[in-house]
Amino acid sequence: MTPVLIVLTSFLIDPLIASYRNRIVAFANKQRLVTMFPGQEYVDAGGLMFYGGSIPEMYRRAAVYVDRIRKGAKPSELPVEQPVKFDMIINLKTARLLGVTIPASLLVRADKVLE
Repeated sequence: MTPVLIVLTSFLIDPLIASYRNRIVAFANKQRLVTMFPGQEYVDAGGLMFYGGSIPEMYRRAAVYVDRIRKGAKPSELPVEQPVKFDMIINLKTARLLGVTIPASLLVRADKVLE
């Protein structure tokens, strides 16, 4: 059977739901679901993969906005920015558990690979 990738999106960032991350990851792995999560914490808890905007970089950009506002810029006049730096984290232990082979070309591009 061909694995299906399940992308679990931003609703998992909600603090209440995120507090259940270990249970969510355990359920996904038990059901042998190939998953991509919205935060590194899920991969640290045993999730397969994270790909998304770099959280540290987004905080740095937010600090620039705060600085501009403190210097008198009107928030309504500041441009909306999209992330420009993305992180990819792959958990190879989970990949082995699921029987999924991660291509070498993807592993080379990953910012972090958990063994």
